[in-house]
Amino acid sequence: MCGIAGFFGAGDEAALHRMAARVAHRGPDDEGVLIEPERAAFLAFRRLAILDLAGGRQPMTTTDGALTVVFNGQIYNCSELRMQLTKLGACFVTDHSDTEVLLHGYRRWGEDLPDHLNGMWAFAIYDRSARRVFFSRDRFGKKPLFYFASGDVFAFASELTALREHPRVPAALDALALRKYFAYGYVPAPLTLLTGVRKLPAGHSLMLDLATLAHRVRRYWQYQPEPFEDSGPAAEIRWIEELRGKLDDAVARRLVADVPVGCFLSGGIDSSTVTALAMRH
Repeated sequence: MCGIAGFFGAGDEAALHRMAARVAHRGPDDEGVLIEPERAAFLAFRRLAILDLAGGRQPMTTTDGALTVVFNGQIYNCSELRMQLTKLGACFVTDHSDTEVLLHGYRRWGEDLPDHLNGMWAFAIYDRSARRVFFSRDRFGKKPLFYFASGDVFAFASELTALREHPRVPAALDALALRKYFAYGYVPAPLTLLTGVRKLPAGHSLMLDLATLAHRVRRYWQYQPEPFEDSGPAAEIRWIEELRGKLDDAVARRLVADVPVGCFLSGGIDSSTVTALAMRH
């Protein structure tokens, strides 16, 4: 896991460094910042290095300086996307960084980028030429993304503690969110325990207009269970084989790394299944 944080609008470099310090435990391997006071743009990143250890540093900017990204997560189909984007004319600088795939993918597909991704992610792509910022969170919300929006600032972070380091972010408790917590055992999106602070729901993207600091949230994906078309012993065998194939493919994708990979075993069926499938690869 990595940590991202930043803001656009009111604030200073000291606030950014305080926010970054709060997510340092998420990324002990490296750190980086982008500070553009003249554009009121401040981005910070803490890295847990998994892919392209030498070339995957962040914030990462395209060679023409038009786009910058901070990204927490991993794109499992990055190799396929690199080949596809290269054929479409993209020129990659890194050797095999999945972070750079997001930059070229956004340049090619814009807000439709999440539709092409297989992975887990929370990222912010700063588009200087269009004066906007594109945020996205993966389909099931594995990676966290919190934000606060007011008239003069838009701040975001991987954790509430980091967001609270910005002086504009309130500390008041959200009474409705607290009631939801006691009712459900968790705080449902987009609420958080802080008044005025929101979390981007799973399967959603957010576009920030830097000219006005206005933003809009859009759902790009929704889980929809479908009824079985057939049933019976023969159908059950097909379902089992299909599930086994999908699990095997999913585990194989998650073994791609430039560092050692291990499994946490609880002794249950799920972790034992993942470990058994991982052994095959």
